[in-house]
This record gives sequence, C-alpha cells and structure tokens, in this order.
Amino acid sequence: MKKSQWKWLFISLSFSALVMVGVLYFTVDESTIEHLSQANPVYLFLAVLFHILSLGFWALRIQKMSASLGYRVHLTHCLNLVLANMLVAAVTPSQAGGEPVRIHELYRAGVPVGDATAVVIMERILDGIVLGALGAFAMLFLGSYWRSLASGFSGLSAMMYAAWIFVTLFVLVFVYSVKNPDHLKRALKWISRWIDRRWRLKRLENLLETIDREVDNFNQGLVKFVNHGKSGLVWGMLFTLLFWLSEFIIASLILMGLGQPAYLVESFVVQIIIAIIMMIPLTPGGSGIAEIAATSLYSLFVPSAIVGVFVLLWRLILYYLNIFLGILSSVIIVRREYLARAKKQR
Repeated sequence: MKKSQWKWLFISLSFSALVMVGVLYFTVDESTIEHLSQANPVYLFLAVLFHILSLGFWALRIQKMSASLGYRVHLTHCLNLVLANMLVAAVTPSQAGGEPVRIHELYRAGVPVGDATAVVIMERILDGIVLGALGAFAMLFLGSYWRSLASGFSGLSAMMYAAWIFVTLFVLVFVYSVKNPDHLKRALKWISRWIDRRWRLKRLENLLETIDREVDNFNQGLVKFVNHGKSGLVWGMLFTLLFWLSEFIIASLILMGLGQPAYLVESFVVQIIIAIIMMIPLTPGGSGIAEIAATSLYSLFVPSAIVGVFVLLWRLILYYLNIFLGILSSVIIVRREYLARAKKQR
C-alpha cells in the first residue's frame, strides 16, 4: 500500500479501537465474567470458518462471472484479490472501497480492463439487489418477530425502512439507467453542479468527464453481461446470496459461543441494517460506525454485560481478521510484481 493508505489504516484502526474501548467500558460489569464462563470456543471457531467460507463464495462469484465473459481466472487468484480488496476497503470510506484492487487483479489475470470493470460493477449491483430482497423479506414475512424487535426500540423500524428504501432506490436507478444512460449522466451532472454552487468543488470539469466515462463503463458492462454473460449473472446471484447469508450467521455463532441463544431472526434483521449502513461512505472501513450500530441494536435482546464482548469478537472476525489476511495477500501481490519486474529487466 501507499504511505497515505498506511496512514488511513492507522486512523481506521485507532478509531475502531477507541470506540471499542468505550463500548467495553460502559458494558462490562461483574456479571460479564459469569457469562464468559459459559463460553464455548467451538462456536467461535465455526464463526471464523464461516467468514472464510463467505470470502470463498465471493471468490467463486468473481471466477464464475469472469468465466461467463470468456476468461479463465484461477480460484486461488480470485481468493487472493478478494483478500487484498478487504485490506484496501479498511482504509477507504465505508467497506466498498476495494473495487480498483479487484479490477487491477483481474487485469493481471488476463481480463481486459473493460470486462474487469464490468464484473466489479455487476458485483455491487448484485449486492444491492440481494440486500434489498432480504430487507423486503425481513419486513414482509417475518411478521411478529419484526414487530416485537421494533417495539423495543422506536427508531429501529424507521432505520430498517430507511435502509430498505435506500437499497430499493439504488436498484431502481440501476434498472432505469440500463435504457436511459443519458438521463443518469444528466442527473449526476446536475447534482455535481448543485454541490459546486455551494461548496466550490475543485476540478469540476474533471469530475463531469469522470461521470461521462463511468456511466459509459457501467452501461457497457451491463450490455456485456446481458448479451454474453447471462450464466455469470445466475452464478453471481447465487454466490452473492450465499456470501451474505454466511456473513449474517456469524453473529449468531458468536452469541452461541458466548452461551447466549442464537437469536437467528433478530440477528438477521439487525445484520441487514448494519450491512446497508456500512455501505454508506462515513468513516474508513466503517470503523466506529459498525461498533456503535452493533452495540445499539444488539443491546435490545443481548444482556448488556455481554454485548460489548460480543461486538469485540464480531469485529475481530469481520474487520481485524480481514486486515491481517489482506496484509498477507498484499505481500503475495508485491512479491509477484517484484519478480515480474525483475524478469523483464533480464
């Protein structure tokens, strides 16, 4: 990583650690030790395995979507690029900042930049569709579970509806822009000029050119998948669903590891809300935001004495482990680039 990225990684880790210390300070008490005495490390180990499994589903999604466009990318390469992507996502606002890494690594595997961009853009769209569908399922079909959970926190219902509306609007804009890319360009340019009139954006013209280029890339990617990669969309949707379900079940496994009920339904609803919040660019890697959101929402049904420890373990698996694996993956990439450069100089 660049020097500036290491700086942002340090800021992200520091912010996350600071918030986590605050959470533990206000939640740990004398009964925490009693709860921890009932802990079962087997479930905690399973939680780690499920996270690694979810990263494997992500790698399979990239491999199958690339294959549908006619490119053979080894699964090990896809897994390595997913891990490297997780490290960069930890230093960029929200957790959706690793796209350039995935595009670059697909290019290094022989996928042209245009097709690599199409794969990565379609990944985000599939994430939005799946999260929107899961949110709709949570609101429409969980019935009494949803109402009982929302009754414990007056703002929870509003948060869930707001999150679902956000994802639904994202999908609707995507569907509309398929046939009307020029309308999307005009809308984005209008928003950019509106912001410029109030805050004087630097390099506004460059931003407008970027909008033109990215909307064209977006549309070309869609055309490629619709015309040549329909099987990739099917596989992509399947592995996207498996990825999110695997990620969501981790929280329940941690709760069971701490001697608590799994709270599958309640945790499912909360995880959807957190997943959508984490996609909004607020802090590097969503650090601090994730800890506060998880503490606030899980404290509705998890004993306060254990909720801080739960959030700590949850972030260790879904955030700090990502950084560790991402650093290992980045070392592999740097070594590969060094050897390739040395070979060219011979």
